[in-house]
Amino acid sequence: MSIAEVFLPLQQRARARWQALVDSPLPRILAGESTCGRAAGGTSVIETIREELKRLGIEAQIIGVGCIGLCYAEPMVDIIKPGRPRISYGFMDPEKVRGVLEDYLVRDNPRPDLALGSFDGGVEGIPRFWDLPMLKPQVRIVLKNCGHIDPTDIDHYLANDGYQGLVRALQMKPEEVVAEVKKSGLRGRGGAGFPTFQKWEFCRANPPPRYLVCNFDEGDPGAFMNRSLVEGDPHALLEGLLIGGYTIGCARGFIYARAEYPLALERLGLALKQAREYGLLGENILGSGFSFDIEIREGAGAFVCGEETALMASIEGKRGMPRPRPPFPAVKGLWGRPTNINNVETYATLPHILRNGGEWYAQFGSEKSKGTKTFCLVGKVVRTGLVEVPLGTKLREVVYSVGGGLMEGKEFKAAQTGGPSGGCLPASTLDLPIDYESLAAAGSIMGSGGLIVMDDDTCPVDMTRYFLAFTQRESCGKCVPCRVGTRQMLGMLEAVTRGESVDLDYLEKMARNIHLTSLCGLGQTAPNPVLTTLRYFRSEYEAHIREKRCPALVCKALTSYYILPEKCRACLICMRDCPVQAITGGKNQIHVIDQAKCTKCGTCLEVCPLRFGAVTRLSGVPVPTPPPPEKLVLHRAK
Repeated sequence: MSIAEVFLPLQQRARARWQALVDSPLPRILAGESTCGRAAGGTSVIETIREELKRLGIEAQIIGVGCIGLCYAEPMVDIIKPGRPRISYGFMDPEKVRGVLEDYLVRDNPRPDLALGSFDGGVEGIPRFWDLPMLKPQVRIVLKNCGHIDPTDIDHYLANDGYQGLVRALQMKPEEVVAEVKKSGLRGRGGAGFPTFQKWEFCRANPPPRYLVCNFDEGDPGAFMNRSLVEGDPHALLEGLLIGGYTIGCARGFIYARAEYPLALERLGLALKQAREYGLLGENILGSGFSFDIEIREGAGAFVCGEETALMASIEGKRGMPRPRPPFPAVKGLWGRPTNINNVETYATLPHILRNGGEWYAQFGSEKSKGTKTFCLVGKVVRTGLVEVPLGTKLREVVYSVGGGLMEGKEFKAAQTGGPSGGCLPASTLDLPIDYESLAAAGSIMGSGGLIVMDDDTCPVDMTRYFLAFTQRESCGKCVPCRVGTRQMLGMLEAVTRGESVDLDYLEKMARNIHLTSLCGLGQTAPNPVLTTLRYFRSEYEAHIREKRCPALVCKALTSYYILPEKCRACLICMRDCPVQAITGGKNQIHVIDQAKCTKCGTCLEVCPLRFGAVTRLSGVPVPTPPPPEKLVLHRAK
């Protein structure tokens, strides 16, 4: 039997099950079951759905799905009534979901007031789901299945063209698969953007045994692309690994995953078990003669283990520390053997390329950066979540069209791309295409896809200090430039936030030297936030040093809180909530902050009623002397 003939019964059975699900007279309820949904209260929503259906006497199919990307709207619940369009509801809680179930399933009222969108349109008062502003600019290839299939059921994946890319690859020669990947223009989605086909060719050129590794050590603050993908579509990763293993000529593969991702690890483990049961993993896969198996290795959370040589050391049971290159992993990797390493998104893209062709994939993206890229859009934007856009899309479109602009009408100040090792891009770069070359020219990196948006309340000096503190703590300490240099840079940044004198030219020179001389990618990219903020926000550094002023009113050492006597209404709220009892006053007595006791936590500003606006922040100016005691009595109008 041919490979296609062996695969056909699996596919037919899966499609029959899927069609039975679609044709069922029972309503289907799709509930967000990823980490973002659970964190927003999705578990209690699902429990309420079960209770309410029982109360109403309605039988329905409840299917847990992965994140569809609208994390800001979680918990999300989609309802499909037989013969009716699928309607998506966001911001659900137990009370809202009870109302939606009774109104729609019993009274046939689809509740347009609570609906986000209808997938097929045609429901009065509800927009088409894919026309929503966050979704319309997107091209969903890698995220195709997320939010639509049950990630714990392999038949859902198979019924939606799953493992067809593997079947096609197994019917080709490995050289032909490499040529198809080359035509696609796929570059590594882990950060460096190295051409995937070239990496594979380097590894293939060396004698077996060879190993395949997936880097699932997603450690950037604010990044969750890979986690969401694995939670919502784990078999896409396994299929990509199988394609890579066949092409490179490997018998063993490893997924190096963060132990902090329990749900993703649970679903990966189940997917591996299912793939083995279906003969898609293990010995003589689909009768092709190709044997391949995958093992999960959990990392303890060290950021440096995202670097490929440190990652391999950790898999081998050693301390996760990088080593000099060459030799590169393609020549001497795991246990001294040729090894290929790509990240989750790179592997998960391969099934689509093999199924649809390299030329099809290359139609998306820019001239040198082909395809799409997933991003975690977080920070001060209205719509946060997981997005997938063609490479070359302008930063402005992602922030304003997809993200909905800044919250509370604030002004855009900067975007941090590439996580703590990326660069800080100002408003003048909003029309910059998001691709590898453009970001590098601007002083930043693509990274794995973190995109943190900052408004005008952000201090670039303090933000740089925060990111550098992270990379400094995560440095393994093996090389002097990173171990000592990041500590020295951090000390200088902390001094700037205190308004102390710092030679900015020397700081910039040090950052460049660390970039050039560090052993691995962590140290080489750690100075990026320093270099880009000095490049684009130098005036704010100078304001801290020369004027003892933080323009964003963020740096504590340069900021004071003061109660405006003319606005204080002696409501006692700030005095009651101050954690260090730094506020004095009483009923009918204007409150005063003791500057010697104040820890500048900002609680008083947060709790002061907006209608009063009595608490203000000051920076770069002396704190006014409080009025004398006799002037502190509040004379209320009778």
